[in-house]
Amino acid sequence: MTSTLLHRRTLALATLSLPWLARPAAAQPAADTFRVVTSQEINGLDPARSGYVFARMQVAETLCGADDGGLPVPQLARSWSLSGDRLTWRFRLREGARFHDGTPVTAKAVLFCLDRARRQAGVLGNAPIRQLAAEHGEVVIRMERPFMPLTAFLAHYSTVVLAPASFDGEAVRAVIGSGPFKVAKLLAPQRLETERSEFWDGAAPAFGRASYLAAGRGETRAAMAEGGQAEMVAQLAPETVQRLRRDPHLDIRVQPIPRTRLIKLNCASPLFNDVRARRAISLALDRAGMAAALLRSPGSAATQMFPPSMAEWHVPGLPPLRRDVAEARRLLGALGWQSGDDGMLARNGRPFRFTLRTFSDRPELPGLATAMQAQLRDAGIDMQVAVVNSGEIPAGHRDGTLDAALMARNFSLVPDPLGTMLQDFGPQGGDWGAMNWSSPPLVSALQALGGTADPAERAALRGRASAILQEEVPVIPVAWFDLATAVSRRVAGLTVDPLEISFRVAGARWAV
Repeated sequence: MTSTLLHRRTLALATLSLPWLARPAAAQPAADTFRVVTSQEINGLDPARSGYVFARMQVAETLCGADDGGLPVPQLARSWSLSGDRLTWRFRLREGARFHDGTPVTAKAVLFCLDRARRQAGVLGNAPIRQLAAEHGEVVIRMERPFMPLTAFLAHYSTVVLAPASFDGEAVRAVIGSGPFKVAKLLAPQRLETERSEFWDGAAPAFGRASYLAAGRGETRAAMAEGGQAEMVAQLAPETVQRLRRDPHLDIRVQPIPRTRLIKLNCASPLFNDVRARRAISLALDRAGMAAALLRSPGSAATQMFPPSMAEWHVPGLPPLRRDVAEARRLLGALGWQSGDDGMLARNGRPFRFTLRTFSDRPELPGLATAMQAQLRDAGIDMQVAVVNSGEIPAGHRDGTLDAALMARNFSLVPDPLGTMLQDFGPQGGDWGAMNWSSPPLVSALQALGGTADPAERAALRGRASAILQEEVPVIPVAWFDLATAVSRRVAGLTVDPLEISFRVAGARWAV
């Protein structure tokens, strides 16, 4: 605990020496520039790695978008149709759409990007696509079986469409999109500068330029909002929200979103390969205490995977996740774990000890990990905490070195949560989902869900999937998520996207 607090204080002091915090509090924006600050770094040019930045900054477009409720809306595709047998989708492109190099957006260019996306480790590879084709200027997608959420998959950032000149073979050498803003300067991993595109075929943005800055520390982002050094600051740390609410120059917007903080377990580990051990970990957690004390949001304590805001996936009748340390110890005792004189558990001379990886991009995660460390110790479990780069979690999944990880999983990057579910809980699991665990009944339910449009059948299948995850706990829900965003009152007309698909800068303007 002491070392963690010292670490946090050191980082907080370090932020005070950052050059942008040395500017006067009344700093004005660069002429005609809208500035966005968030936590997520730019991990290169490839859409599979950083498409979320280029999509949110409205540099690159996908075929379909989504409204606040997750329903599909036109983007590069102005309309689409589905054949009577539900196997052939046809997408008609927006007439007049041009890339930032002036070349037209063609069906052939779209097909190259979609084919590339489905061959990579991304969501489109989970869609049962049989063939991609260009016919009469339309993008035609033929399916192996009916798959109703295809439009949601085509809204994922990994499917953004780039100009042919963006590529050198398969490699991305430049991001040449078709959105209202084009790349002016990219300084990965922290900064992106854009400017209004002269080839945009929609209403011209009010701002001539927009910039993106990745600032990993929550206190740094809060200080930039207070100092007037950004028009939009996303992903505010919970402990800063109340303070920022008192600033008359800021509009603080807090809304529940489809994201859950959870613990990912290596289910092949001798520690976690029995479901009783995974349930014991879950039973040792004081979710209500952490939600109230650390997240300042008592209602965010997760009683199941999906929050009430995800009405179609949240199952009110599920037995809720709860804390019961005595039951946790009983389950572990049945597995041969015995308590020593110090109260800690051991089996065959080996302690119940593992390392939980987490990261500070989500500023609340290290604090939650420290609290869980103490709570698991009450159950006799020795959990070590390692604050690492977020990329070490999927890397540890792939090379098998990961014991456990605390992370935040977004279920709306594909506007239909089925996209994330298929990615995380398919037969092979997923980098951000199950590790060395699979459930044929769950896979069957998810696949059936993609093929039916019947509301009653879909509800039953979603309930079955949620019940399996609640029973087997391959990942352990900890807390649901409230998205806190600071918007400068210098700005008007800016709405916050609850699905985090776009920052919607092109629709905003300076307040009069």
